[in-house]
Amino acid sequence: MIVRQRANWLRMLFIWRGSVLKKIMAQLFVILLFSLFIYFFKGRIFDYKVHLNPTIFTLIGLALAIFMGFCNSASYDRFWEGRKLWGLLVIETRSLTRQILSYIPNVSKEEKQKIIKLISAFCWALNYQLRDKSGTGNLPQLLSPEQLEQINGKKFIPSIILGFIADWLHEQHQKGNIDTIILTQIDDQLNQFSNISGGCERIYNTPLPFAYSVLLHRTVYLYCFWLPFGLVDTLGWMMPLIVLLISYTFIALDAIIQEIGEPFGEEENDLALNSICRTIEFSIFEQAEIPQGELKKPDSYFID
Repeated sequence: MIVRQRANWLRMLFIWRGSVLKKIMAQLFVILLFSLFIYFFKGRIFDYKVHLNPTIFTLIGLALAIFMGFCNSASYDRFWEGRKLWGLLVIETRSLTRQILSYIPNVSKEEKQKIIKLISAFCWALNYQLRDKSGTGNLPQLLSPEQLEQINGKKFIPSIILGFIADWLHEQHQKGNIDTIILTQIDDQLNQFSNISGGCERIYNTPLPFAYSVLLHRTVYLYCFWLPFGLVDTLGWMMPLIVLLISYTFIALDAIIQEIGEPFGEEENDLALNSICRTIEFSIFEQAEIPQGELKKPDSYFID
């Protein structure tokens, strides 16, 4: 994810990282060559003059802009819902940590720290699941060898880690270290973890309807390739540049819609899940007085 202050207008024109321009340069180059070809032959194809009134493109462009606005809103809604879920996860992890540290007095500090590590492990496991990472990453430092063996080869590891926490709470309840009221309260926190995990899986497993993506993609490119025929007689040598500008606007927005519609990936405009996980881990470890290094700030505008 790119996080930076808005630069001055001149620098904004040349910013590369975080822009979708590098994804669409090939398409824009093809459209520019096609526009130059149409200008050179004055809108003729095999001696046939293609007559297209510019008014047609105004009407089509208006309809296309409205449809792109709808798709952009739908994609951003997915992006923002994902961010809200992970923001809620930050809150819930800190609340659960506080409850474990404060409401279970008869358990050793070291025993509580093991459970706090499980909370961090849940966040990292959810991160890896949403990003289709098969490895365990940071989990070996947070789980016991027996727990690592239990999650080996499993698909829904976050749910299994929640089970580890629930088993520990049940054990403490059986020993009389947690009364029923506190146990119910903490169990509600675990249910919130399940709700957050399920909400993220809903976004991950339900992309924008494919028919929308196909229709938008086809319409954008048909519009851009027909546009030179409608403008060649009115704009003259400026036509290829104007077509390039209009094409950049539509094709770039199409690319942005596709990118933010999948918010849990690792592209430059996706959510910074690794950074959120590190923040969660640092804050709850700090609460539990678990030794750790400093929270490193990103050394660039890109946060993974």
